[in-house]
Amino acid sequence: MLGGATKDAVCLLEFDDRPMLPTQMVRLKQLFGREVKPGSNPVLERLKEGLDAYFAGRLRAFSLPLDQRGTPFQESVWTALHDIPYGQTWSYARLAERLGNPDAVRAVARANGDNRMAVLIPCHRVIGADGSLTGYGGGLRRKKFLLELEQGIRSPDLFDFPAT
Repeated sequence: MLGGATKDAVCLLEFDDRPMLPTQMVRLKQLFGREVKPGSNPVLERLKEGLDAYFAGRLRAFSLPLDQRGTPFQESVWTALHDIPYGQTWSYARLAERLGNPDAVRAVARANGDNRMAVLIPCHRVIGADGSLTGYGGGLRRKKFLLELEQGIRSPDLFDFPAT
């Protein structure tokens, strides 16, 4: 995974092989008005510690500061994703209803797909109305892995995080 942060908050957490990553890097430059540069800082160190604990099954909610810039609608979707409890799933329709706009299912799905903070903003917890694992930028195998990890089906001791 590739993480990005300002001095104050996480602004990116993506799978390093995600096809959308180059587009996300361009968006970050546009949103923040700065070049993305390699390096580390205290926020990224906290991110690494949190991810280690999450994947070990010791952390259910992240308390990192996030800078989730987007359109007002995207930001409302990304905020609502935090309401999905650890280990549970909601449909895109339920998320749209939660936002007070039940007809916005496709827009919710699009905003969900534009999330730049995998795992931290738990878009992997959103599934199809029929319960199917649909659309995930990191790949459906990863989505399945994350849901199984959170539901206690997959032992964190058997860490074999799958590629797409």
